[in-house]
Amino acid sequence: MDHSFRIRKGLYLLFLLSLSGVVCVSIGYSLPEEKKSGSLVANVLKDLKLGPGELSARRAQLVSKSNKQYFQLDTRSGNLLVNEKIDREALCGKMEPCLLLSEIVLQNPLKIYNMEVEIEDVNDNTPAFSQNEFILEISEHVPTNIRFPLESAQDADLGENGIQNYTLSPNGNFRLDVQSDELGTKYVDLVLEKSLDREKEAQFGLTLTAVDGGVPQRTGTVQININVLDINDNFPQFTQPEYKAKLKENSPRGTLVSKVEARDLDFGSNAQISYSFHRVPDQIHHLFNLNQSTGEITVLGPIDYEEETSYDMNIKATDGGGLSGVCKVLVLVEDENDNVPEVVVISHTSALPEDSPLEVIVVLFSVTDRDSGDNGRTSCSIEPGLPFGLKPSVNDYYQLMTQQPLDRERASEYNITITATDWGSPRLTSTRIMNIQISDINDNAPVFEESLYHMQLQENNIPGLLIGLVEAKDLDTRQNGKVTYSLLPGKVSDQPVSSYVSINSETGNLYAIRSVDYEQVKDFQVTVRAVDSGSPPLSSEVMVRVVVMDENDNAPFILYPLQNGTSPSNDLVPRGAEVGYLVTKVVAVDRDSGQNSWLSYELLKATEPGLFSVETHNGEVRTARVVTNQDAFKQRLLIVVKDNGKVPQSSTSSLNVLLVDGFSDSHMQIVDLPPEEEQNDSLTLYLIISLCFISFLFLFSVLTAIVIWIHKRRNCQKESHVSSGNFYCDADFVPNSSGPNGAGTLKHPNYYEVFLSAGYGTNEFKVLSPLLPSLAVDLKAPTASSNDSQVRESQNV
Repeated sequence: MDHSFRIRKGLYLLFLLSLSGVVCVSIGYSLPEEKKSGSLVANVLKDLKLGPGELSARRAQLVSKSNKQYFQLDTRSGNLLVNEKIDREALCGKMEPCLLLSEIVLQNPLKIYNMEVEIEDVNDNTPAFSQNEFILEISEHVPTNIRFPLESAQDADLGENGIQNYTLSPNGNFRLDVQSDELGTKYVDLVLEKSLDREKEAQFGLTLTAVDGGVPQRTGTVQININVLDINDNFPQFTQPEYKAKLKENSPRGTLVSKVEARDLDFGSNAQISYSFHRVPDQIHHLFNLNQSTGEITVLGPIDYEEETSYDMNIKATDGGGLSGVCKVLVLVEDENDNVPEVVVISHTSALPEDSPLEVIVVLFSVTDRDSGDNGRTSCSIEPGLPFGLKPSVNDYYQLMTQQPLDRERASEYNITITATDWGSPRLTSTRIMNIQISDINDNAPVFEESLYHMQLQENNIPGLLIGLVEAKDLDTRQNGKVTYSLLPGKVSDQPVSSYVSINSETGNLYAIRSVDYEQVKDFQVTVRAVDSGSPPLSSEVMVRVVVMDENDNAPFILYPLQNGTSPSNDLVPRGAEVGYLVTKVVAVDRDSGQNSWLSYELLKATEPGLFSVETHNGEVRTARVVTNQDAFKQRLLIVVKDNGKVPQSSTSSLNVLLVDGFSDSHMQIVDLPPEEEQNDSLTLYLIISLCFISFLFLFSVLTAIVIWIHKRRNCQKESHVSSGNFYCDADFVPNSSGPNGAGTLKHPNYYEVFLSAGYGTNEFKVLSPLLPSLAVDLKAPTASSNDSQVRESQNV
């Protein structure tokens, strides 16, 4: 049965080889047993047709098919060495040949070499009998040439090293007859050559010697004591010459295997039969128990199908007269599914780069099951949903390979459970967990938390002030995930961006290098680059917009009337003007923004309180009551302009208002004006002290304005139409004025120009527009009423 099973297994292996692309080659060696550890068996390079170093390059592995690793392979030299001392008798018993099966597995590409090492027997065991003394009881009337079977000696060695002959000590009544069965086992019978006479000699003491054929020769002896009895002429006879029984492996102790029965036609003590094992190996005595009285054979020791598939034993029945008979018992062991599949790892890649291509071998392993038939057939699987797959190969080898792209940022490691299941009933399963680490590559660029950063910076800041933080995350690890920050080149008001801000390369903190003035720079943008430390490095960029927050650090600037040290302008108001008559408008701007640039106007001081009022929001100066003749001819007004900052700042403006009866020449003669009454306050004193300086500036401004006007007039005459000797020209006309959203408050612009014609005196004057171009600003003023406009445009006398 064992032989036919091996044939079927070999045919199945050949069938797998024909279907697989993996080539399997068999090589064989022989080795005497009892060799010391480290002894050389052979060099496999020549048989494998490989060059030096190729075993290491192809990651050669020696896989043993037995429970122990008896050999080791030196991949550098190719030497096959003994790993531990081998005892052929303990390994194979009587099995011949004694083979140790191994496989040499090469990778890249995968190739498997089947290796058989035959363990040769040496004469290291002495023949031994199961007992130290044999006792025979023979009737004196037994005829000559009667055979008395003797227990054979046991020698664990095989072939020439086994038992070759038996010898008997010299005597005059008995001789030995040595025979061999079909397996070559020697059996010995004691033959009576001369009749016994109990009265002459009642006992015989003989020595039986077993001799093997080894070198040196070994022998074993046993003492045979023969007692001569009275006549017993019937031999015990078994009911069957051969008994067959089936026994399941792992049967518990005491399980009945079979029962033999022998009968004897004699009476009395000559008919009393006892049973015993006859010519059986020591293993039978350890595994089975024979009841001497009943002939029942029961289980004594562990029965393992993987160790032995059948047992042969001889049972001897002996009657009370010393006669005996022998039968044969064959016990067939039935396999049970008592061995779980075993996963044996040949090679394992513990760290796998995440950019590994598909079909890369991660783990190479084999699955073995010591059972036979369907109990020994196995299947293997892993849990679904993984980027790995199993690829079966020959001889129950499997390759765990990559089947999908790997991404360390999604899964940094995998614990893969390999499940091996046999086909027995019930099915047995074993598992093995393989840990695979996914090593990082630099495949992720740093990513900023925001697509656009907005930061604020208070103007007049302290240099070195922290503006804000930019932060980028990199999903890679170690050096690949270490991010450094830098600023890209750029301009802020024609200055390098690096002169305004700096960045901490490790933390991403942005710092202001210099103090920033809102009136010069209201906002600016910088570009920050984040670079990782991988190879090659990856980077990303983000825009940071820094808004400068205004601070109330500018006082209102009065555009009209001019406060440049010249004589203040005179505004004319006819007597009898109604309430709300527009006298003039104070125009001011504030370089700050927002709430800090909201302006309010207030009449701080007047010659006659209650005569004039100032609009809080637009700075228009109007009459608060009807102008009468009793009012002084010249009115001086002091107006303060304030902004709306937390700590408000202010500026003052001085106005001169002339009350006239009409717009005739007599009222326009400034030289004939009576002197203004002295004011008994500090403002009057201040104006008197600075009168000389203002007069000088005023004269200088008038002369400069005349020169500029003459030049513009000549240019304008070339392009404009001249009629009746009168013309109007304003080459610097600016149609802009600040409205409520700007610095000024006039609804419509009021412009004043010189009109000259023949017949007018030199003492005629006008109210001039701003003379210095540097003081002109973009203003949007509200438009005065149509009546006021007509009065202002007819101020030429």
